[in-house]
Amino acid sequence: MPDQIRYDLLTQQALRGVVRNVLADAAKKGLPGDHHFYITFDTKAPGVHISERLLAQYPEEMTIILQHQFWDLKVGEEEFEVGLSFGGVPEKLAVPFEAISGFFDPSVQFGLQFEEVTEGEEQQPPAQPPALAQDKSAAKPRAASPARPPAVAAPAKQAAPPPPEPAPDKPAGGGEVVRLDRFRKK
Repeated sequence: MPDQIRYDLLTQQALRGVVRNVLADAAKKGLPGDHHFYITFDTKAPGVHISERLLAQYPEEMTIILQHQFWDLKVGEEEFEVGLSFGGVPEKLAVPFEAISGFFDPSVQFGLQFEEVTEGEEQQPPAQPPALAQDKSAAKPRAASPARPPAVAAPAKQAAPPPPEPAPDKPAGGGEVVRLDRFRKK
């Protein structure tokens, strides 16, 4: 098969760039207004640095909340670092952007859900091209709202409870969840 443009990889890289830019802005200026972030990541992904205690508690996936009680947020090109308190114990976490599987800002109902896509996988074109939207409102891209993992690790004394879990294909705010694998042949 001839070389193809990997739109799936390019899209995920661009969306991870959105997360990087939002976190970099928060590191410089703090969180504006009611904005706060739920960040879900693979605890065993290469480059993730968390304590053995947290890894034992969250052996596969962990969600952190950056809202009131976090410190030393540092954002680099490939990862971010942040200090959080878990059960009164301060911890320093380092998370590569590639390890993130979900990002959600409940204050504006904005979320991104990332899927595992490797460069070695062969991208299959869709059996039929997606239908073009008939009205302009349907043509606007919408962000996907991530599904909450079963366990949420939050800083101590969290003020707001996690947002209600939206239906998988109807996130709060009314849009349709768009998953990249919809456009790949299985």
